[in-house]
Amino acid sequence: MSAPQATRAALWAEPNFRWLLGGGMLSMIGDQFTLIALPWLVLKLTGDPLALGVVIALMSIPRAVFILVGGALVDRYSPLRVMMLSKHASALLLFALAALTLSGSATLPLVYALALGIGLAQAFAIPSGTAMLPQTVPAPLLQAANGTMMGMRQLSMLAGPLLAALLLALAGGGATVTDARPLGLAFAVDCASFVISAFTLARVRPLADAPRAAETHVLRAVGAGLAMVWRDTALRTCFLYWGLVAFCVGGAMQVALPLLARDVLHGASSLGVLMGAHGAGTLLGMVLAARAPRLGLPFGAMLLLGDALAGLLLVPLGAVGALWQAILLLLALGVLAGYLQVAIFTWIGRRVAPQMLGRAMSIFLFIFMGLAPLSAAFTGAILQYVSLATLYAAGGALLTGCAAFAWLFTPMRTITAAGRYNAPSRE
Repeated sequence: MSAPQATRAALWAEPNFRWLLGGGMLSMIGDQFTLIALPWLVLKLTGDPLALGVVIALMSIPRAVFILVGGALVDRYSPLRVMMLSKHASALLLFALAALTLSGSATLPLVYALALGIGLAQAFAIPSGTAMLPQTVPAPLLQAANGTMMGMRQLSMLAGPLLAALLLALAGGGATVTDARPLGLAFAVDCASFVISAFTLARVRPLADAPRAAETHVLRAVGAGLAMVWRDTALRTCFLYWGLVAFCVGGAMQVALPLLARDVLHGASSLGVLMGAHGAGTLLGMVLAARAPRLGLPFGAMLLLGDALAGLLLVPLGAVGALWQAILLLLALGVLAGYLQVAIFTWIGRRVAPQMLGRAMSIFLFIFMGLAPLSAAFTGAILQYVSLATLYAAGGALLTGCAAFAWLFTPMRTITAAGRYNAPSRE
């Protein structure tokens, strides 16, 4: 048996991983039902795009703002406890949303309140989920576990909307508010997924009693997490670099890609195809990361080379003349994104001590969640003055240039995958 095969066999023999994967997969698929049903419910109630934007903001803004607080609480009370509470809270909120929708009692203010609650629950679920694996899976299996878990998450993002659409089609979604029963069924499915995943989570046992963060004010704990990242040269360098990358690339994916589909490829359906290509590439990259975690390069060098290549792939994206050309470019970009995402999460999990891991992960996620709206707004403003081809060419060149600068003038290329903290093994 080869080393990768032995690693995969050992991973699937871990009961913790099986419970986490099974429950997590159900929960992630359930999330897609709500992501499909909630916008339709708002449009059924109001028909107002502004109301839909408010609902999305009520879910997104608290998630971005409170994710740092969530990370601090994860370090104080353990990822398992915080995740369990967030699952219970989400199940209750979705039960209320399903009941209101099925009974025809849903109103816009109630939907606003429930959307806010769901966003707050996610602010605590996300850092607890990212901090879970390093404390429940042996360190030698962490890369394979991250790759498999993230690959399944990506697969759920592809399969979940299809299953949700099938449910709504079979239940016969109507065009009036009083005919919102299929949407209520979608919320009920998501609620059930949280209940089942809470059951599976209760079967997970930490590898060892990891040290917990000291009792302190939550804002002081957040500050301690920021200070920890800043004092660690490797973490500080990488986090600053990732912030720059998020700003350069985030807007291109959120704003420029839909415009590319509309103005160049001439069809709303082409956007779905492009997003599907990127999603499929991301899934493939995650699978490759689980099967081939090492490419013979230090972690930092691999990261910079991957970003430099991604920049080169972005340059021609705005100048494509056919759908297949954009599909190939986005498929390749997805492979790079998926592989590097697994490597990054694994590296952070190995480098940071358990009592700080929740905060470290929340800071990392805050970088992308906080900068994404700024990048999107900046991209929208820039596109008033430049063409899509110019934007993609400049953005790709900037990303490649950032990687080259980091290679030449920072210690990033010498950062290795080995972390300073050695995770506990199963006793």
